[in-house]
Amino acid sequence: MNRLIRLVAAMLLPGCYFVADDGPPPPVNAAPFFTYADAGCEPDDYYRDFVWWFDVDVDDPAGALDVVEVYADVYDSWDGRWADGFELYPEQGVTWYSAWVGGSTWLDCTYDGYVIEFTAFDSFGAVDVVTVVPYTW
Repeated sequence: MNRLIRLVAAMLLPGCYFVADDGPPPPVNAAPFFTYADAGCEPDDYYRDFVWWFDVDVDDPAGALDVVEVYADVYDSWDGRWADGFELYPEQGVTWYSAWVGGSTWLDCTYDGYVIEFTAFDSFGAVDVVTVVPYTW
């Protein structure tokens, strides 16, 4: 009987409960990765100037279309200063490419002290970075 009284009393007391449902777990994102990276500068007869080119292949475990941005930052290897930066554009599949006429940059094609740092971002903000020494004239 004592148990019945406690049960009835508990039912009459105001109260509530809730079940937290945070939904499915967030997706696990893996960073993009470089499979090829190269850069350089060479003379161009049409422009009568040097042309800098940046060429990378970037893939992602979620597929190549998950890669949304790729940049090339050029640094002076002797003093570490940033020299110039360029956006690369998707070509076909995993390839990203960009070319710039020398007169439109701060770079000197005859200087052999540059290093190029390529950075790739995927749609979730994961990043991969690779550094190469460019071919110069």
